[in-house]
Amino acid sequence: MAVVKSSVSSPSIDTHFHVFPADADAVPGARYRPAYAATHEQWEALAQPCGVRAGVLVQPSFLGADNRALLDVLARAPHMRGVVQLRPDTSADEVASLHAAGVRGVRWNMAGRVNDEAWSHPHWPALLAQVASLGWHLEVHGDVGGMPAALARLPDLASTGIRLVLDHFGKPDPARGSTCATFTAAMSLADHHPVYVKCSAAYRLQGQDPAALLRRWASLLGTDRLLWGSDWPCTNFEPDADYEALHALPSAWAEELGEDVPWDANARKVFYDGEAG
Repeated sequence: MAVVKSSVSSPSIDTHFHVFPADADAVPGARYRPAYAATHEQWEALAQPCGVRAGVLVQPSFLGADNRALLDVLARAPHMRGVVQLRPDTSADEVASLHAAGVRGVRWNMAGRVNDEAWSHPHWPALLAQVASLGWHLEVHGDVGGMPAALARLPDLASTGIRLVLDHFGKPDPARGSTCATFTAAMSLADHHPVYVKCSAAYRLQGQDPAALLRRWASLLGTDRLLWGSDWPCTNFEPDADYEALHALPSAWAEELGEDVPWDANARKVFYDGEAG
């Protein structure tokens, strides 16, 4: 196996981490609520020694569409970007304000909720078409083995060309391996939507080999569709929140792949309007 010698595979943009206060109320029906705060300053203290200079805050599921903590960070750190949860009745003016603040994606967290009727709200197609026109993406998070069902709930967005980002390697079914329907479902959408995969949270994959999943996604989509995120503070898996170790993983995965992965260039396309830096 070739050894990766360049620095391309050592990312300086973390495309998936969370901030939240200790005292904000969780939304009704939340699956969990951490009993601690996770702050941008804590993340920065861990990320900067690893050479990570920018990042993408992803709204945690238990805060629902209350994006205040995320937006507070964006107001103080304009080099950061955000992925929010939205209500389907979000106004065009609010979307414009979020875009100006640095938001570049909307998250559908469907884990444990794939059959929720909220995903069928009649306002979603127009709202998602609007955010697509701004260059945003739709980030989909599902249960292990549940991505095909989650993607089947998406409205018909073929005309928008909206980017799709699959959380946490797409969380394929470990019992099915490379034959999991997750891969087929993703590729069925790839003709109409650029599909990206976040290579993150390997500890949520029920023992699957993340390097093997990286190879599988690279063979299907290409290395230019892969993103890296730390998933810090690794909610429900806090013992795995060793940032230095998490940051070392993408280089190791790329070494096993045998080629560089342009993690930062990919992140700039999705979250920074393609700007070089």
